[in-house]
Amino acid sequence: MDYIERLNQDSEGNKSSSAAGKKKKSDEISKQKWAILSLSSIPLVMTLGNSMLIPVLPSMEKKLSISAFQTSMVITVYSLVAIFLIPVAGYLSDHIGRKKVILPSLIIAGLGGLLSGWAAWRLDDAYWLILVGRALQGVGAAGAAPIVLPLVGDMFKNDDDVSSCLGLIETSNTFGKVLSPILGAVLAGFIWFLPFFSFPVFCTISVIMVALLVKSPKAAKPIPFKQFFTNVKKTFTEKGKWLFAIFFIGGILMLVLFGILFYLSEIFETEYGIKDVKKGLFLALPLGALCLSSFISGKVIKDNKVLMKRLTFGGIVAAAISIAALWLSIKLWFMLSMFLIAGVGIGIGLPCLDALITAGIEKEERGTISSIYSSMRFIGVAAGPPIIALLMKQATYWIFITLSGLSIIAAFVAMIAIKPGEKKAQ
Repeated sequence: MDYIERLNQDSEGNKSSSAAGKKKKSDEISKQKWAILSLSSIPLVMTLGNSMLIPVLPSMEKKLSISAFQTSMVITVYSLVAIFLIPVAGYLSDHIGRKKVILPSLIIAGLGGLLSGWAAWRLDDAYWLILVGRALQGVGAAGAAPIVLPLVGDMFKNDDDVSSCLGLIETSNTFGKVLSPILGAVLAGFIWFLPFFSFPVFCTISVIMVALLVKSPKAAKPIPFKQFFTNVKKTFTEKGKWLFAIFFIGGILMLVLFGILFYLSEIFETEYGIKDVKKGLFLALPLGALCLSSFISGKVIKDNKVLMKRLTFGGIVAAAISIAALWLSIKLWFMLSMFLIAGVGIGIGLPCLDALITAGIEKEERGTISSIYSSMRFIGVAAGPPIIALLMKQATYWIFITLSGLSIIAAFVAMIAIKPGEKKAQ
């Protein structure tokens, strides 16, 4: 029997528990509310560190006299470094503890922001040192946000609690994306490189919150590497089909999202003359829709694996159709409306993918498997801006064909590869 199907059947049994049992679960979340808030600050900060630069890229291009492709690399290098280090961080978190990986990583990320800001402030030819600072931020990001998912899974025994908390974590992530363009535009309105210097401040706040308010569950005795490797291999042998499907879908959704953001940031200035804070507000519209839909999705799915699959599929299809509709017109408000729908679709799917990964993997391998998933999401983040930068040299419709086509492929993969099984009658 498929592992997710067994999880789904187990959850049906749990639904027959008494009202007192449900109150106990609610109390558990209430007791951990400050810890959840602290953990939510991590994806928020990491998102600010990346997405806050989106509205600044055109100004950076002019100030540093570089091409659109080179500015896209300021986003991409952050993600490229994280892609390779996230599995390492996941493995370490499984063995030495989640907080022992998260806290140093936040400090490294803050130092990277300082280096990039200093280079932009003091050097005439700052581009390459900015990239070095961004790479350091990527190192920090690898050991911070991805480790939050398995830590939430460790903190709660009940799948309902895990899904609800992961929905809040994903909402925090998407709220960071909403806030990022506005905050980035406001700060850059004073000095274009000020967003770099703001990042260490956010990291410091997150470090203090996590250090004081998050208590990790007592770590089990570390499994020898050989046995651990055997267990991970067994996990992929037994569950590889749906795991690889979720990895792929997560990567595509982030590619589409960051491709949209990069395209909008460029087109707002070059075609519509929308700059500064106004541009940040316009960029926040589809991201706000994404944030709200993530929050609602996380609340609705609970531990219902069938619903997770349906929402993921439906959300991706909605995103694909709305992007395809841009072939008809790219007038400003029509374009924003279609990208708003795409944001809703992506926001619906992300908490479902998080919950499927966290609930479907044993605790001992959870950090490693969820980190591989996070790596795939970072691949999407890294690939989106440069792909769109290259496609912008061609006819505009190629951008919409590419993003819509990739979304359709992701929806097809979700339909055929994620098989949670049918729910039993109650």
